[in-house]
Order: sequence, then C-alpha cells, then structure tokens
Amino acid sequence: MSKNSGLNAIEIKYLRLSLGLTTAQVGELSKATEEDVIAWEAGEKPVSGLAEKKLIEIDETIEMQVLNTCDGIEELFKKEPKRTLSFVVYPTQALYAQYNPEYLGSLPLAELYNTSAWRIKKECQLILEVDVKLVALEAESYKAYREKEDLKESRESRAKWAAAQL
Repeated sequence: MSKNSGLNAIEIKYLRLSLGLTTAQVGELSKATEEDVIAWEAGEKPVSGLAEKKLIEIDETIEMQVLNTCDGIEELFKKEPKRTLSFVVYPTQALYAQYNPEYLGSLPLAELYNTSAWRIKKECQLILEVDVKLVALEAESYKAYREKEDLKESRESRAKWAAAQL
C-alpha cells in the first residue's frame, strides 16, 4: 500500500477489521471520535489523513514483524527439526503493557500485537508448515511457573511457559 493511498470507506473499514480494532480504538489512535470513524466507514466523511497514515503504518509494522519472525523461524528449523511453536498473546491491555512494553510504541494496543501473532501463525502454517499455537497469558499461572522453574521475567520465560501449556 502506498503511503498516499487515499483510503475510501470500504478500505478503511477492512483495514480496521484486518487489524482487529473497534471503531472506538481507531478513533483513539487517530485522535478522532468513534462517530468520525463510523462516518468514514459509511462514506459520509473523508477519512482523516492522520487515521489513514496511522493505520497504514501499523499494518506495515505488523507485516515487517511477520516477515522477520518467519525468517527467524525458518533459520531455526534449518538447525533443528520442525516442531510446534507457541506464542504468547495478551488478553488485556494491562497484561500487554506489563509484560510486553517494548512494543507499545509501534503497536500500542494488545489487539494489534495479537493480530501480529495471528498473522505470523498463518504465515508459518502456510509457508513453513510449522504449527504455531497462540496461548493467552494467564498471569497467575505464569508467575507460578516462573517460581517453580526459578526463572526471571523475560520474553524467553514467557515462551517457555507458553510451550508448557501445550
């Protein structure tokens, strides 16, 4: 998608849906009201330039994460036999902000991170024939696992916990 694409009503709606966002979330991200977003999607008002730019940037960020992650997984499987992988996703914004704050700048909502994980899962299945399971972080279970395994909080610890949930 070109950065000056001039999204129409159908395109803005389907971009929003493909990102897993509500109209209220798009309004929040683009400093508009939910009513504005609904009007854009109905073709009653032109789409805000800020909304267009922000949503396209987020979509491009997710696509880059998909490419980079799948490349890394492909490299991993050149050295190790194929297996099932698990990715942690975040059921609430609070858990996302607590456990994955490094992504808040580029993917400010848990739904966006989870959309990225979903797209990675699909790409891994289609292209790499790798089975990826998405595992919702359960904070108490994760904390108990870390304590039992004597692990510090880290992305690797979350990945090990998720794998143990399969």
